[in-house]
Amino acid sequence: MWAIIVVVMVSSLIPFYWLINTSLKFGPGLSTADLWPRDPSFQNYVDVLNDGRFLTAVGNSVIVASVTTLLALLFGSSAAYALARLPLPRKAVMLTLVSAVTTFPVITIIAPIFEIWTQIGLYDTLIGLIIPKLTFSLPLAIFTLTSFFREIPSELEEAAAIDGCGPITTFVRVILPLATPGLAATAILVFISAWNEFLLAVALTSTPAAQTVPVAIAYFTGVNQFEIPLGTIAAASVIVTIPLLAVVLVFQRRIVAGLTSGAVKG
Repeated sequence: MWAIIVVVMVSSLIPFYWLINTSLKFGPGLSTADLWPRDPSFQNYVDVLNDGRFLTAVGNSVIVASVTTLLALLFGSSAAYALARLPLPRKAVMLTLVSAVTTFPVITIIAPIFEIWTQIGLYDTLIGLIIPKLTFSLPLAIFTLTSFFREIPSELEEAAAIDGCGPITTFVRVILPLATPGLAATAILVFISAWNEFLLAVALTSTPAAQTVPVAIAYFTGVNQFEIPLGTIAAASVIVTIPLLAVVLVFQRRIVAGLTSGAVKG
């Protein structure tokens, strides 16, 4: 088992190590395949951090991913609580339909969204990115939180009702505090998904004012049209990846708890 774990870890970390390796190479060193740069340089990082367009893209990504996550938690927790607790008919069918949204390829809806956004003035805006990203983030939030809410004992709601709490008060003051691990796991997963999303971001934006990090990195240019700026692309990728890795490592237990809730009965 440990041998398998080591193989999986090494195979997963090699691409990230090579990304760091490439980011430390500059000039002629980029054409070498050394396992470690002969003359490590942080010039690529300096160039990236001095690029105003990249910093603007980072700010756009933070806004889009944060707002998408907050809205997904707000609407997703309410819908998940209703599907998990309220006596609604056909709850299994509704949950299946919600999950089915994630099976639709994003490419199939880009053309109509582009046309609609252009007509109503949402093209190349942050709001125009948040709405479609939220559409694909909500099913993930609802599905994850529904499983978590089912694990909370119903006796707590009955006790709250005896004390005079209404459904909304019970949900806000009793259920949500107990669902903190599930909310944290869902928030992290939704944030990472919205942060890394590329297809919607590149199709629904055209200027640096609304472009997010993945699009900004894709549009990096070299000194001339025949040069691929591998060093700056690698440095930018490292800069935007390390914070996500840190968040996942810090909250990994909450992520596992949120994803495995409802998997075991008793």
